[in-house]
Amino acid sequence: MSSALTVLKEQINNFYMVRRLSVYEMKSANSNNYLGVLWEIINPMIQIAIYWFVFGFIILNRGENFLPWLMAGIVVWFFVNPSITQTSKSVYSRLNMVSKMSFPMSVIPSYVIFAKLYQHLMLLGVIIILLGFTGYLPTVYIIQLPYYVAATVLLLFSIGLISSTLSTIIRDVHNIIVSLMKVLFYLTPILWVLDAKEHPIILNIMKLNPLYYIVEGYRASLLGESWYLIAHWEYTLYFWAVVIILFLIGSSLHVRFRDRFVDFK
Repeated sequence: MSSALTVLKEQINNFYMVRRLSVYEMKSANSNNYLGVLWEIINPMIQIAIYWFVFGFIILNRGENFLPWLMAGIVVWFFVNPSITQTSKSVYSRLNMVSKMSFPMSVIPSYVIFAKLYQHLMLLGVIIILLGFTGYLPTVYIIQLPYYVAATVLLLFSIGLISSTLSTIIRDVHNIIVSLMKVLFYLTPILWVLDAKEHPIILNIMKLNPLYYIVEGYRASLLGESWYLIAHWEYTLYFWAVVIILFLIGSSLHVRFRDRFVDFK
C-alpha cells in the first residue's frame, strides 16, 4: 500500500511535467512526417475501412450496419494497443535520459500514455462526426464517455507499471507483450458478437478481459445504447477491482526495482 501511495503522490506532484513531456512525445513522434499528427487519424481510418470490408461483407456479411458498430468499438483499441506496447519499453528505452534528469521514473509510463491520449481524443472526435453521418447522433448517453476514457487511462497506467518494470529487467517481456496484443485484439469484442444465450460460458470467460468492459462502454456511449456502468454494475465492480489489484502489483514492483533500473542498461 505504501508503494501505491508513493506512486500516486509522484503523479500528482509531477503532473505538469507529465503534460509537458507528453506533448513533446506526441510532436517528436511525427516530426519527420509532412502530415504530422494527421497520420494518427489516417492510419486508423484505413484499418477501419479494411476491417469493414473484410468482416462486414466477406466473413460476417453484416453489411453497412457493421460500420458504426465497428467504429464505436475499435476507436479505443487504437489507444490501448500502442499505449500498452510502448509503455512496456518506455523505461528501458529512456534510461540514458533518466540518469541525466531528476524526476521519478513512475512518470515515464504516464506521459507516454498521455501522448497517446491526445491522439485518441482527436480520433474520437472524428469518429463521433462520422457516426453522425451514419445516423448515430450524440445522445444523453455520451456524457458517460469521459468516465470510460478515464477508466482506460487508469487501466493502462496500472498495466504500464507492471510491463515497464518487467521489460526493463527482462527485455523479452516486451516482445511477449507485443505478441499477446495481437491475440488480445481477437479476444476483445471489436470484430465479433457472442450471443449470451447460445454461448454463456464462453462469454463469461471473455468478460474476464477488462478491455471487454471498456469496449462495450464506448459502444454504449457513442451509439446511445444504455448507461452501461449502471446496467452492468457487477461488471463495473469487477473492472475496478482488477484495476486496483493491477495498480497495487505494478506500484509494488516499480518501487522495489526502480533504484536498480540503471543496472539493466
